[in-house]
Amino acid sequence: MTTCSLRGARTAADRMATAARAWLASLDDAQRAQAAWPWEADGERLRWFYTPTDHGGLPLRDMRPAQQSLAMQLVATGLSRAGYVTVSTIMGLENVLDQVEGFQVDWGRERGRDPQLYWLRIFGAPDGRGPWAWRFGGHHVSLNLLVVDGQVQATTPCFLGADPAESPLLGPHPLRPLAGAEDLARDLVHSLDEVQAERALLTGVAPVDIVGGNRPRFGDGDLLMPLPDVWRRNFTEPHLLERVEAMHRGAEEKAGVRPEDHEAVRLTTRPKGLAAADLTPEQQERLRVLLGVYLGRIPDELAEGEAAKFAGDRLAQIHFAWAGGTERHQPHYYRLQGPRLLVEYDNTQRDVNHVHTVWRDPEGDFGYDALRLHLQAAHR
Repeated sequence: MTTCSLRGARTAADRMATAARAWLASLDDAQRAQAAWPWEADGERLRWFYTPTDHGGLPLRDMRPAQQSLAMQLVATGLSRAGYVTVSTIMGLENVLDQVEGFQVDWGRERGRDPQLYWLRIFGAPDGRGPWAWRFGGHHVSLNLLVVDGQVQATTPCFLGADPAESPLLGPHPLRPLAGAEDLARDLVHSLDEVQAERALLTGVAPVDIVGGNRPRFGDGDLLMPLPDVWRRNFTEPHLLERVEAMHRGAEEKAGVRPEDHEAVRLTTRPKGLAAADLTPEQQERLRVLLGVYLGRIPDELAEGEAAKFAGDRLAQIHFAWAGGTERHQPHYYRLQGPRLLVEYDNTQRDVNHVHTVWRDPEGDFGYDALRLHLQAAHR
């Protein structure tokens, strides 16, 4: 890290610690039992979700209004201004989705779509004496941040989704919380010449979800996870299990996904698609701006440090891959992959009006790398 990046990581960590302590201090014993877990609960810390399942922690609905405010103040410390607005909008879309589905969706709880079912949990003590982490998540949001030695050391996995991806507003402009991630990528793919496009296109049929799913770590050769596997636990109610299995099966049948399409988008350690080194300078700038949509989710001082990883010639190592159609409202998927980077985007579900996006660091998700160095230093 540069001196500026180190200073920014410390500043962000201080803000997080202050907000975390304030929230924890507001909780009673029963709330704290759900909200504050020991650092040693590593198996749970490495679990993350983006479906409307139990994300683990204390949900907003079980907090008093003042506690909800303190929780959201902590969430805001892990996001840029634009990131916080986007997350808040995604949470509010639960009300819209409820209406779209006729207020009838049943996920085994009193309200199937609930904007207060977003969970916050802290691992370890935000007191500056040891590593600690916090996780915030619910339907279409998963934030995972780690602080080690007084610095923010990890901000991934970072998942944002939107359903509906596009909704009407009063006036001519629709609500599209993740429009930048879609439109900038489409601009890039439209700029490719015939040879470039052939190398970028993995298959003409997009997968029905991000391929990595919510795996804590990737394996070379991973295939798309079936939808039932992306939930915290298996459904015990037969009608819910049947429903989620039918959703996955129906989505693949509707899309016409074949075994060769699954194979084409299989995750591999060696990036697939078109290398940025083979883009024109103008196209490389388009790629850099697109990448900035993902890195820009986190506070500016942290985003600057992340962007530095891909500055100059290092951008050339990123590969851009696409699957599906290239026009609006056609099912599509894309991937950005390179050293310390995997971005996935998918918009296929609900008649191409349901977006999933994730930014990951295959080596540093959850701070694997930072914790390894921390432990090595502690045992010298």
